[in-house]
Amino acid sequence: MSKFNYNDIVGVSLDAPAECRPCSIAWVVGVFNDEDRWGYFDQFPAGTVYTIEFEDGSSIEIHEQYLARVLEP
Repeated sequence: MSKFNYNDIVGVSLDAPAECRPCSIAWVVGVFNDEDRWGYFDQFPAGTVYTIEFEDGSSIEIHEQYLARVLEP
């Protein structure tokens, strides 16, 4: 079961890789659980991977371990 859902506001943790934009705020726009994962997602550890979109419109895939819920932007 995923920790976040579509449209949730999340923060990228300080310990996330630099390319994941630590300390940034983003919105969940995609959820990929283990059973949904294929090829491309093999680069991530087991667990849920999210596509998040930043305020500037760019997006990335990121593992759940690097995200925290944000109640207000």
